[in-house]
Amino acid sequence: MATNAVGLFHAPATALAAAGELKGAGFASLSLISPVPIKGVEAVLGKKKSVIKRFTFVGAISGGLFGFALAAGTAVLYLHPTGGRPIITIPPFLIITYEMTILFGILATVLGFFISARFPAMRERVYVPEAAVDKFAVTVLCEDDARFRRAETILRDAGAEEVRKLTQEGS
Repeated sequence: MATNAVGLFHAPATALAAAGELKGAGFASLSLISPVPIKGVEAVLGKKKSVIKRFTFVGAISGGLFGFALAAGTAVLYLHPTGGRPIITIPPFLIITYEMTILFGILATVLGFFISARFPAMRERVYVPEAAVDKFAVTVLCEDDARFRRAETILRDAGAEEVRKLTQEGS
């Protein structure tokens, strides 16, 4: 059972400063919940890399291979030799290869977007209703009570209005 320390802040600058202090103190699993975008979050928490481009690349490559295999397999399965030309000719097969590359790339991109956005929620995430309206929340995962007390102290010293202890089941 995982425990999260959640600090609620009135101003985005104090929430960002608290996140920076927690990061400097060695806490790795930080998140900032905000009702509006905050400038400078990437500088404090680090920029996250998108995995969607990898989904697109793998989908496009597999689509191209599938498209060529589909055209070549159909030509070999249903032989129609004409005038001594080869059965598998590249130029006409490039059309279906191109189309399947685009189709599979798009489908993989949509799939990657849903996975990246955590659309099918595999685990329960921390949610603070106040952070959707007018507060800024900094959450940090704590393994034990000593880490929670340390995080609570850092959050209170940074100016948190309230610090909550949330437990998650199944983590």
